[in-house]
Amino acid sequence: MSLLPILEFPDPRLRTVAEPVTVFNDELRQLIKDMFETMYDAPGIGLAATQINVHQRIITIDTSEEKNDPLVVINPQVEILTDETEKLQEGCLSVPGFYEDVIRPNRIRLTAQDEQGETYSLEADDLLAVCIQHEIDHLEGKLFVDYLSPLKRTRIRSKLDKLHRQKA
Repeated sequence: MSLLPILEFPDPRLRTVAEPVTVFNDELRQLIKDMFETMYDAPGIGLAATQINVHQRIITIDTSEEKNDPLVVINPQVEILTDETEKLQEGCLSVPGFYEDVIRPNRIRLTAQDEQGETYSLEADDLLAVCIQHEIDHLEGKLFVDYLSPLKRTRIRSKLDKLHRQKA
């Protein structure tokens, strides 16, 4: 396994819409292992393949405190199950150091495939529902900063641009 570099906002590659996964093989399973290792090391609770510059519809999630409940989400589809929303503070491995409130539906049904290509469905609420929606946004080329005011988004972009210049 190996740690993968995570793209950071405002990298334009984060705006790429991911393609469906059609081949379920050992290479895919190794990528998923590497994504989990990268996500846990970061540390985070979700990672979309887009964030590591792989533009396929693959997500890894683990919202457990013990980091022992991994969820592989491939080719996800979401159905909103309620009009109720929840405002939760979100952060993002691609927007390091920033946390902002985002309002999202708090109950969803996920239909996806696992690393073997088997289809499954699950209902999720609260943190897991928010995490799934956040990561699916990545697959669509959308970031949580897109839910913020233009002023907040510009401030975050400016601060990250400055940090990137200092690292270079």
